[in-house]
Amino acid sequence: MLSEQIIAEEQPNPDLSPWRNLHDRVMIPNYAPLSMVPTRGQGSWLWDDNGKKYLDFAGGIAVSALGHANPELIKTLTKQAKKLWHVSNILTNQPALKLAQKLIDATFADRVFFANSGSEANEAALKLARRVAQDCHTEDKYEILAFENAFHGRTFFTVSVGGQSKYSQGFGPNPAGISHLPFNQPQAVLKWFEQYGDKACAVIVEPCQGEGGVTPATKEFANTLRACCDQYNALLIFDEVQCGMGRSGALYLHEKLGVEPDILTTAKALGCGFPISATLTTNKISEHLVVGTHGSTFGGNPMACAVGGKAIDIINSPNLLNNVDQRSKQLIAGIENINQRYEIFMEIRGVGLLIGCELLERYSESARDLMASCNETGLLSLVAGPNVLRLAPPLNISESEVSEGLTRLEDAISRFLQSSESSS
Repeated sequence: MLSEQIIAEEQPNPDLSPWRNLHDRVMIPNYAPLSMVPTRGQGSWLWDDNGKKYLDFAGGIAVSALGHANPELIKTLTKQAKKLWHVSNILTNQPALKLAQKLIDATFADRVFFANSGSEANEAALKLARRVAQDCHTEDKYEILAFENAFHGRTFFTVSVGGQSKYSQGFGPNPAGISHLPFNQPQAVLKWFEQYGDKACAVIVEPCQGEGGVTPATKEFANTLRACCDQYNALLIFDEVQCGMGRSGALYLHEKLGVEPDILTTAKALGCGFPISATLTTNKISEHLVVGTHGSTFGGNPMACAVGGKAIDIINSPNLLNNVDQRSKQLIAGIENINQRYEIFMEIRGVGLLIGCELLERYSESARDLMASCNETGLLSLVAGPNVLRLAPPLNISESEVSEGLTRLEDAISRFLQSSESSS
């Protein structure tokens, strides 16, 4: 067996499990995973290869919205796997059409394009926006406005549009025609459009920035974007890859903001762990991606779409969305209570069950250390930049599990502070 072969080999780091050591030997070193290696999950819980149990407040970066090994999703996937795994895009398939109709029925959209990741959904949205501008306006109407600290994917186009230079540096010149402004500053947007509006083809924005610090957009900011796009014939793209699919307590966050985009991208929780993404738009806009202008080999995969259809059925329900609101209040109140005792966070913010806890300045650049302390206490968490601890538990998490998570978080904070004091 492979595990026996691994154990028999010399382990470069005796503090790590054989599987984690294997990662360092066989994988391209673009990741730095935690020491634990999960082997199975159930609901809000994960177990590692040593049998240790963890409460999952990371959710695969807001992907595992219905927890691990959800029985209804397993049943749906198993049923579809026995019928049809894959067809090329020269054919359509029933699960894809059913999911597309569910997305249309639940949103502003008339048309859907399926791909496999948030990056691909945003790539399609940006290409579509430029195509519309080229078809309907002038050749020099191609400028894309994005925002600092944004994250829109890892393709070269989307990583350039994202507002974090650390992800695009070192790969040569970026694509032209991309501008960045500070997030949540309406006046800066108005000033930019006064100068460049005639050249603008699109604005792309996360209604709640995820990787950039878990910062929700204000209604004023969102309304300003909508008004400017309307005035200057630019398309408004909402990237709801992370904050969508019930994460905010609404199916999509733009509903709570009261602003309707022209294009919406969704992924992550759409498949609850099975890779799938979608780009949603209107009939008028979709007409510009004619046959042959864009595509995806695996986009619209029957198994992924079957899972996505069941995920929407479960998530887009009053009971589930109400649970998001209730557990969000419980979790935020619990963190605020902990913070009163330990004075570690400057701000606790977010939407629904996407929560960011920004560290005080004296703990600057230490979010990953706090995440490591959480891991020690059996609580999986995330970071959103160097100063923000990010939490994204399953949307169906129970009241008792949130309470347990708060207990483990407090233990982790205590350990982190003791370590910080001893090293200072």
